[in-house]
Amino acid sequence: MSTRIVLADDHALVRSGIKSLLMAMPGIEVVGEADDGNAAIELTEKLKPDVVVMDIAMKGMNGLEAVRRLRAEHPATKFLMLSMYGSEEYVMQALNAGANGYLFKDSAAYELEKALIEVIHGRQYLDSHISRDALDLYMKKVAQDGTPVEVLTPRQREILQLIAEGNNTKEIAYRLNVSAKTIETHRAQLMERLEIRDVPGLVRYAIRTGLTTSDK
Repeated sequence: MSTRIVLADDHALVRSGIKSLLMAMPGIEVVGEADDGNAAIELTEKLKPDVVVMDIAMKGMNGLEAVRRLRAEHPATKFLMLSMYGSEEYVMQALNAGANGYLFKDSAAYELEKALIEVIHGRQYLDSHISRDALDLYMKKVAQDGTPVEVLTPRQREILQLIAEGNNTKEIAYRLNVSAKTIETHRAQLMERLEIRDVPGLVRYAIRTGLTTSDK
């Protein structure tokens, strides 16, 4: 019986390359492809795959938010996150969101296969270049100090990502089908909760916590 996979990445060429690697592995079947978090959620709900291989940084809805929303409804599905970034905060955000594994995009094909085998069998997998000691120290620090992004609502995280991607108030309001005043209220609440006083500060925070990346 094959392992059914949904693959989510917003770069078509990258997605095609990863798909080719997956399809070359014995017992692996890619049953769906998505180019953002919303599409990944729809495909997961429709196809109920064994594993979702998900890029973290995607426009529209990032992979972290997609996993947060899927985890409770699909406890049997495993989530393997892909990223170009390996900071302890990125890894911790992924694990807190419900990911079973975290792998760098530039990893060798054999490590992708190894990661899949581990998460399929219910074990956690972290890229071989991730320092578990550094991650443990970081998580202890967060346990003491807290991480504000975890206490933001899904809508606040969505708006923070859109702000960080360069959308203005009117553009965000149009996209979310709400008033500009509503977006301004959310932005003010974000700044208050995160203790950040300006939009550039929100952008830096979103990049640091994995909601978006500097190349989006």
